[in-house]
Amino acid sequence: MRVAVLYSGGKDSNYALYWALKQGFEVKYLVSMVSESDESYMYHVPNIHLTELQAKAIGIPLIKGFTSGEKEKEVEDMKAVLEGLKVDGIVAGALASEYQKKRVDRVAEELGLESFAPAWHRDPVDYMRELINIFDIVMVGVSAYGLDQKWLGRRIDEKALEELIKIHEKYSIHVAGEGGEFETFVRDAPFFKARIVFDEVEKRWDECSYSGVLEVKRAHLEPKE
Repeated sequence: MRVAVLYSGGKDSNYALYWALKQGFEVKYLVSMVSESDESYMYHVPNIHLTELQAKAIGIPLIKGFTSGEKEKEVEDMKAVLEGLKVDGIVAGALASEYQKKRVDRVAEELGLESFAPAWHRDPVDYMRELINIFDIVMVGVSAYGLDQKWLGRRIDEKALEELIKIHEKYSIHVAGEGGEFETFVRDAPFFKARIVFDEVEKRWDECSYSGVLEVKRAHLEPKE
């Protein structure tokens, strides 16, 4: 099975890749959609430029697609990228978003491809617990009450997960951030040949919307020992 993995650099797309490799699939490409809109309905935006560095660490070719982020048209922009690839299926990191999954499934059907979403409807706490034992995950975007700017740049470990569970109980956020409450970036994974180190970052916080982003301005690959 030759597949392309929809890859944003965050925890869910890395889990999709991890699953595909464990299945023995031949992952031909990582596909990153770069949106001009910070309010994209489909795509992860923070630090999408770093997928180039991640692809280098992983050793799988990266295909970048570009979109204005206009609702629905951004789905067709993804389709235009995928239809040029010689693959049998696509793998996505959808966890609970019906909006995203339905559109990925529709594009796959129109192109005659298999569609896989290995994290679909998993229990959020069990899922997050598995992820923090596999990946080095850092929070790079927040947009929900209960998550302040101190979370930007924080590694998601067991202690952070317990805090997220408490915030969920108080504010009803999705523990895995599937409602857009937070965005993540994976700095290391079992399939990375080198880990990513942040050299220069900037926190941008909007008090009015109670949201912010950790912008990574410079990063490099560090060989694993």
